[in-house]
Amino acid sequence: MCSLKNNSDTSTASRTQADAPFTGEGIFPKGELNEAFARYFTGTSYLNMLSLEGVIIGNVTFEPGCRNFWHVHHKGGQILLVTGGRGWYQEAGKPARELRAGDVVNIPPETRHWHGAAKDSWFAHVAVEVPSEGGSNEWLEPVSDEEYNQLK
Repeated sequence: MCSLKNNSDTSTASRTQADAPFTGEGIFPKGELNEAFARYFTGTSYLNMLSLEGVIIGNVTFEPGCRNFWHVHHKGGQILLVTGGRGWYQEAGKPARELRAGDVVNIPPETRHWHGAAKDSWFAHVAVEVPSEGGSNEWLEPVSDEEYNQLK
């Protein structure tokens, strides 16, 4: 089950910043083209690895309409910290949830899901891999255009 938190006690300055148009450059630089994982994305994404020691943390930035394929994090799971734009998160068998800056998504291990940008917005999140012994990612099929185009 996904835990989605929206920080409703955000200060006025933070809300104003979060509501400003997002162009892909946020509190962390968007990084280089995400060539390492491009084959698992529909559209263009960028990756800036923030930590490779202890806990794997990456800033992932999606151009409008970009999304990753359905996938599963075995063992450890993943945490998404949304830092800019508007996007989507969906678990298999459940409706997609809209994401905005300040949202936090806790993705338990073995949960089939995808995440990405809205059609009309850049989107960025910090992805934290929950450390686990023997953890791995399994990439599945793309999110179909039919599924994605139903989202507003």
